[in-house]
This record gives sequence, structure tokens and C-alpha cells, in this order.
Amino acid sequence: MGQVTARGTSAIRRLWRSRLGAALPSRVLLEIQRREEQSERLVGWIQLLLVLIFGAFYLLGARAEGARGASFTTTILTIYIVFTLFRVWLSYRRVLPAWFLVTSIIADVGLLCALIVSFHVEYDQPAAFYLKAPTMIYLFIFISVRMLRFDPRFVLLTGLTATLGWFMLVVYALNTDMGDMHITHNYVEYLTSNTILIGAEVDRGIALLGVTFVLTLALYRARSVLVDAISGQTAAADLRQFFASDVADSITSAEVMPVAGMSRTHDVSILFVDLRGFTATAAALPGATVMAVLRLYQEAAVQTIASHGGQIDKFMGDGILATFGAVQDSITHAADAVRAARDVVDAVAELTPQVLDAGWPGPLRAGAAVSSGPVTVGVVGSHNRLEFTVIGHAVNMAAKLEGANKVESTRALTDQKTFALAVAQGYDAAPLRRLPQRRVAGLSDPVDLVVVA
Repeated sequence: MGQVTARGTSAIRRLWRSRLGAALPSRVLLEIQRREEQSERLVGWIQLLLVLIFGAFYLLGARAEGARGASFTTTILTIYIVFTLFRVWLSYRRVLPAWFLVTSIIADVGLLCALIVSFHVEYDQPAAFYLKAPTMIYLFIFISVRMLRFDPRFVLLTGLTATLGWFMLVVYALNTDMGDMHITHNYVEYLTSNTILIGAEVDRGIALLGVTFVLTLALYRARSVLVDAISGQTAAADLRQFFASDVADSITSAEVMPVAGMSRTHDVSILFVDLRGFTATAAALPGATVMAVLRLYQEAAVQTIASHGGQIDKFMGDGILATFGAVQDSITHAADAVRAARDVVDAVAELTPQVLDAGWPGPLRAGAAVSSGPVTVGVVGSHNRLEFTVIGHAVNMAAKLEGANKVESTRALTDQKTFALAVAQGYDAAPLRRLPQRRVAGLSDPVDLVVVA
């Protein structure tokens, strides 16, 4: 099954690349494949529903007056139901190959034409009798149902097959034993007798071809829209891996495309996290080991920060800058950030067994710091390279306070003002220590520090 799916995926990739004139990313092609598989199942279910409805009306209703000959309707409906059920079942088992879809289209039209032909036998009438059967309108339904796949080739093929099928029915009627049947140019006689009006049959053929070409053209244009939509959705999903979900949502749902300089200023909390001795230790280790440890650390830190409502602003090597209340206003941003600082250093410490297994020479330790205040939140960069970021004193303060962890031999710090705000917002854990009027590198004035971990 895996080999079949792989071959089907490869074929679809080649098909779409050739049809679109450019190579699409594999993830976009896979999403197109997934949707086409869903569409093919939907086509099968709709056709099954149609034939079941038709069959129910036929079997539950009394046989129409005038039916004297043998009836093949039940047999044809049974064959079609079995075939459609098989097709639906197979569509859940594998990617249906193009040859099978073509065969299905021919079978659809062939069985419907056989059903139409059976009418003149059932009612013991000349072959021209079935040309007036309303069942031929199902040919239009078969054509339109094929639009669900968003592949104009199959719409065109269905329409051409239906037109060819109808043409063969007309030719068959013209070449059978005419009896009292004849070709007429009188429209009234045509409607009231078993005669053939060539113009009427030409009109039906033109109608089939007209509907086919219009739907094919419409679907050809819609296909490019589909590809653009899938590409856009895939890009948006990818974007969420590089930005916090709230940031990605604000970009993709914005009425106006964000541009450099767009910003707003409001109170937020900033969390800065950094690993102890990471750079010096990493210099002596293989790159694969360093990246494995970095991945473990970042996954644990991001999960912890997100659990408290924070958003990652950026990764800076082993440093992480996170915001609380920057993208969406929060009345608990300080409390959330202090909780995150306390928990993230514990989460990193718990990684020690895993990083030792990865080849790190000792326990993994992190420092964290939180600062709150008015920050400018906005977009910086140029027209072709934008970045969402935060700028302000609180950002610089958080970075400086994190550095103070090394001097104070602490794991997580904040300033007294931020801690008081966190308490006012619901933070209820007592501080481990208070360090009044401490000198912090990079800050001109002494700071009242509060140790939270």
C-alpha cells in the first residue's frame, strides 16, 4: 500500500508541475493530492446517491403504463450500484490512477446509455422512442459532478464521452428497423409520434458540448485559484512555525498588509531566557550534539512559555525573547511572565538526563528575567524583509536583569516594580529573596531586585 501511495503521489506531483508550468513545493502538491482524493470520494458518493434515488423511485413506484417488453433497468442499476460502491471503497484504499478514472467515466456514460436504450425494449417501441427519454439529462449531472475534483481534463472527457454516447444512440436509432418510424422535419409530428428530428438531436449534442466547454473553461480558471489558495494556506501554516500563532493570525487576517513602521505602544511584560555557559561548552562539541541540545532546550522553553500565554518574539542562539500581552492585550501579563520565568528554569533543569544522553558534558542550567512597562510593538525592516518585534526600555531591562543572574547566583529575577504589578495581577508565590539597590551592568541606577527562582 505504501508503494502504491508513493507512486500515486509522485504521479500527481509530475502532473501538477507539468500543468502549472512551474515546480510547486512538495507540501503544496501533497495538500492538492489530499484534496483531490477527498473530491474523488465525494464524486463517488454523489453518484451513488443519485443512482440510489433513481433506483428507489423506479422500484417503489408502479411500473409505468404501456410497459410490455422485458425490463433491463433493475439489472443495469444493480451493475451501476455495485461498480460505484467498488469505486468509493477503492478511493479510501489508494489514490485512484488516471486510467481507472477514465474507465469510470466511460462506465458511467455507458451504463446510462444502456439504461436509455432499454426503454424502447421495455415499452416495445421503435428505437426513436428512447431519444425522448428524460433520463438523458443525467448526462449533464455526470458532467457537472466531475467539477468537484477541480480537474478540467475529467470534465472535458466526461462531456465528450457523453456527447459521443448520445451520438451513438442517435446513429443506432437511425440504423435500426424503422418500421413506422421515420425522419421528420415537422416539430409537432416529432413531439407526438415515434419520429426523429435531426435538428433536435443536434441541439442536444450542442447543449452537451456547450455545457462541457463552459464548465471546462470555468474549472480551468478556478484551478489556478485553488492552487493559489492552497499555496496561501500552506504558507500561512508555515508562517505559524516562525511566528507566534497570534502574530501569524494578525498578519494573515489583517485588512491591510503590514508595512515597516506600523506600531502601537502599550504596557507589556518581557521575558528573557539564556543558557549558562552554552557558548563555551558548545565550542568544544560536535555541531550535531549542539543542535540536538538546543532543540531539546527550545522545545521545553517554548512549551512552558506558551502554557503561560507568552509568545516567542525571537530566538538568539541560546537566548529566547518572549512577550506577554504584546500581540493581544492582557490584564495578567506581568503575573504570567513571572510564572513563566520561574517554571522555565525548572523545565530546563529537568532536561539534564536527556542532554547528557545527547552528549552534553554536564547539567543544563538557564537564567531568566522579567521586566514590564510600555513597549512599542510593531513591524520593522524594508519592503521585502519585514520583522515583527518589540522595542522599549522593558526589553533592554529584561536582558540586563538576566545577566544579573550570574552576578547574584540566581536563576530568575525581576525588578520590584514588575513584581508588585505581578502580585496585583494575581501572582501569589512569595519571592525567594529581595535584593535592594543592586548595581546591574548596563543600567545607570541601582535596581531593587526580586528573586523568583
